[in-house]
Amino acid sequence: MHRIRVAYRRIAAHLKRGGLIAYPTESCYGLGCDPANRTAVQRLLRLKQRPQRKGLILIASSFGQVARYLQPLTPTQQHTLREAGAQAITYLMPTRATAPRWLRGAHDTLAVRLTAHPFARLLCKGVHSALVSTSANRSGQQSIKTYAECQRQFGRKVWVLPGQVGKRKQPSRILAWRDGRIVRS
Repeated sequence: MHRIRVAYRRIAAHLKRGGLIAYPTESCYGLGCDPANRTAVQRLLRLKQRPQRKGLILIASSFGQVARYLQPLTPTQQHTLREAGAQAITYLMPTRATAPRWLRGAHDTLAVRLTAHPFARLLCKGVHSALVSTSANRSGQQSIKTYAECQRQFGRKVWVLPGQVGKRKQPSRILAWRDGRIVRS
């Protein structure tokens, strides 16, 4: 148990310094960083070759980890968000005025998922933070499914964490929080 806590402290320190990580999620390896670190987010976007205007997904182990970015939710709404995470559903949620543009892009919403993937959930819980979570591939290329592929793709630019990708064949569904409209199926 002590070694696990030490590992999480090392990962958290790496993230706070602006480091990037790759980690298994529901359907592929995710590429992530500390969402509060603008420099790290910009590095991630450059590495991925993704325009900032598109916005990013945040994953978290609990609503508390994303609450500072979002308009307040009732306990019932928080429950809905937790249940959606178990089904790998990401919601585009209304943000607070203070939510950084580097996360939400050209939108007044932020993509959020309370992940149920065991590794990703424990990672967020262990580092006490939500994480940026975009697929670990360059824009327009196929998603990366293994540790070895991730190492080959990113080399020393990213700390790749070993683990098992979930069994989902497709990335998370994305729904609009306000009306349930399907944005990505």
